[in-house]
Amino acid sequence: MATSRSSILLLVSILLLITLSNVAEAYGRGKLRSSECNPKCSYRCSATSHKKPCMFFCLKCCSKCLCVPPGTYGNKQVCPCYNNWKTKEGGPKCP
Repeated sequence: MATSRSSILLLVSILLLITLSNVAEAYGRGKLRSSECNPKCSYRCSATSHKKPCMFFCLKCCSKCLCVPPGTYGNKQVCPCYNNWKTKEGGPKCP
């Protein structure tokens, strides 16, 4: 009886850890390494016709914020630093 109880407790603990790691991965988007910026920005800028300036600013923003929003457009709310960095004119700095 004690063995089955400890087995169930172990199983529940493992499932809880897996769930928490998935949640942490989903919300831990501000934790990129600078070596991960290039592939993330390449995808982020893949749909634009202005690839050079997009890559320049995306890499600059990624190196400062350590975050690149998912997708090729929008979703900036996922990366507050990336979203809130503005130009002198008040427009968005990061693509």
